[in-house]
Amino acid sequence: MRPPAEDVERRRAEREAAARAKPVAPRVTQVFMAMLLPFLILIGAVRAVASPVFLWAEYFRPGFPGDGYGFSSEDRLTYGSYAVDYLANFASPRYLGDLVLASGEKLFSEREVAHMADVKLVVLSAYGAGAALLVFFVVVYLAIRRTRGAFARGLFAGSLVTVFLVVALAVLGLLGWQQFFTEFHRIFFADGTWTFSLEDTLIRLFPGQFWIDAALAIAVLTFVTAVLIAVFTWPRRVREDDGGTALEESGSDEAGPAA
Repeated sequence: MRPPAEDVERRRAEREAAARAKPVAPRVTQVFMAMLLPFLILIGAVRAVASPVFLWAEYFRPGFPGDGYGFSSEDRLTYGSYAVDYLANFASPRYLGDLVLASGEKLFSEREVAHMADVKLVVLSAYGAGAALLVFFVVVYLAIRRTRGAFARGLFAGSLVTVFLVVALAVLGLLGWQQFFTEFHRIFFADGTWTFSLEDTLIRLFPGQFWIDAALAIAVLTFVTAVLIAVFTWPRRVREDDGGTALEESGSDEAGPAA
């Protein structure tokens, strides 16, 4: 016996609604991607700048302030490279504490070595967080790759959040760099542990201009990376195939149910 026409129509409508329903899990995942992508990009930019290559570009660029206490650009590159290498290795503070000048004097004071140990803890924690975030994005890709365009949309949203944050932080830095720099250090370091005199090695190697340039380089790298991600994941229009089924032309994920 054929069911009533109303039941047939209702069931057909329910099937169509179920087919058009968008999965919740990819949507929630995209929100997390949007929140976490800025940190991943930022940590990658910090790692790129915290390198001897950036030191070389800084110390030998025209206009970079010289050291009034005797370090040449070559000296700065040599000693500065030790400091940068220490931040990324697993050596003890002796790595810096045992360094001596030609005169036999310690290159870094005990306070400077202690501060660099604090910096190292923050930097290695950031690198560890970056590795965890990278694993997260790989797992997310494998989990939602069959939902058409879901991963690309998450990256696109994250890139927009990143651009907004970079612009906001850049404005804060321009409005008051010294205050911005001070508050940044107060977040991670105890008062009195990160201030030094002009004669101290850390200030001679990394004067104020160095940190301005480093912040600018990190901001530019982060901004450019976010813009490139946005360009390559830009949502495309939705079209219909010959049968009237909606097909989404967004991202490069594998084909699957429309999300």
